[in-house]
Amino acid sequence: MEIQQIRNATLIIEFAGKRFLVDPMLSAKDSLPPFAGTPNDHKRNPLVELPIGLDDITNVDAVIVTHTHLDHWDGAAADTLPKTLPLFVQHEADAGKIREAGFTDIRLLSENSSFDDIALIKTPGQHGSDEAMRRLGDRLGEVCGVVFRHPAEETLYLAGDTVWNDDVADNLSRHAPGVVILNCGDAQINGIGSIIMGRADLLEVSNAAPRANIVATHMEAVNHAVLTRQELKTFAATSGIESRVHVPNDGETLRF
Repeated sequence: MEIQQIRNATLIIEFAGKRFLVDPMLSAKDSLPPFAGTPNDHKRNPLVELPIGLDDITNVDAVIVTHTHLDHWDGAAADTLPKTLPLFVQHEADAGKIREAGFTDIRLLSENSSFDDIALIKTPGQHGSDEAMRRLGDRLGEVCGVVFRHPAEETLYLAGDTVWNDDVADNLSRHAPGVVILNCGDAQINGIGSIIMGRADLLEVSNAAPRANIVATHMEAVNHAVLTRQELKTFAATSGIESRVHVPNDGETLRF
């Protein structure tokens, strides 16, 4: 498999001969507002430009949208992507939103979903702590992850916008992935705290999946993601897990 970091949580994953675009945020730098009530809300999003051209980004076989927050599915993605591309979403509410943008081949992820001979298994996650969900559940909404499985590849677990919790632990135990992708920018809401993974979450995943390679994404591209790549690399080194933790720059491709 190949995993290309595009920007934020946007990835291109080549798996068993197919190219998947994940969570496309394709807007130009500074063209979107900051997330209100979050750190650095004086900065407009995205913080950086795309590292490659839109023609290369959209040259894929299918799209996966783990949820429809603006930093995972934006107007530029809706305007740019071919309307006939197969597009996988977590539930009917997200399907309806994307269908309104003119897309015609929308598919629901489930425990039994697939693309050709590649299993795409929907996994649960939680976009913040239990307290965050009690206070801001409507804003944070539902999210999902995806497990990619094929006989010719190591199993890949894309965790999505979640913190470490029992769901993630169960997903790791059940699917035993060889590669795990974590949204690791430690995005924050003022007065609430982290709503995606940070240093401590990464270490929990590493301990729960001691043989897996871990890819850190969702970093240095939106105003409320406060953990930098260098900080995470330093933490991985001091924790003795740097050989398994990969923190790609925008545009960089990893091969497993």
